Amino acid sequence: MLPVLQAVGAGLSALSALKNLMSSSNSAAGGSNSAAANTGATNTVGSAATTAKAAVPGGNDIQDRFLKLLVTQMKNQDPLNPLDNAQVTTQLAQISTVGGIDKLNATLAGLSSSMLAAQSMQASAIIGREVYASGSSLTLNEGKATGAFELKQDADRVFVTVSDASGALIRTLELGAAKTGMSAFEWDGKTDAGTTARSGTYVFQATAVRGNATIAVEPMMAGRVDGVSLTNGIRLNLQSGGDINMADVKRIL
Repeated sequence: MLPVLQAVGAGLSALSALKNLMSSSNSAAGGSNSAAANTGATNTVGSAATTAKAAVPGGNDIQDRFLKLLVTQMKNQDPLNPLDNAQVTTQLAQISTVGGIDKLNATLAGLSSSMLAAQSMQASAIIGREVYASGSSLTLNEGKATGAFELKQDADRVFVTVSDASGALIRTLELGAAKTGMSAFEWDGKTDAGTTARSGTYVFQATAVRGNATIAVEPMMAGRVDGVSLTNGIRLNLQSGGDINMADVKRIL
């Protein structure tokens, strides 16, 4: 940035000297000197802008357009009322700012690609393993569905209700006592009416009781990882069907 500021200082000094010279001249001589000043100022400004452009590393299309507009503005300025020093300095400083932002964006894009590649490798390492993840979906496949929940404290009784997509109650399970932490449960696909539910995706809710008080329960999806997809971020494909976000995984077994 130092070469840019030096070039700007040289251009501004020349403009200031020309302005003082023209102010002290008579009207006739002033007209002649105005033309000369305009030419001298144009040359000095062009030189300063050229120096500034050379000082900016890796100039791209945006910087080129910016410089062209700035040079045009300075060439067509009134020599008796030149641009303000602070205004010129600010505009030249913006050239480096634009270049810095472009480089930062490129760096962040590279880091994002590297992180995605690293996360993909981590996700592929858990294929074939059981995982618990945030969610209340329950996938019934071949008469079996596995879910889980997390308790912040011990519970005397835990109840799980299974509903279909329309919200109709299918089955109520009483799991008994459960300890603090994560616990899994299985549903055999039987309904409260004794029939067998169709394979598909259901929704479950867990309720825990300790004494006469209800305690908080976080429902969790459970399943074995069968693959990894990168369509919308990193998602784990479960063997029982469906998929979960890698960021939602709470435990890997």
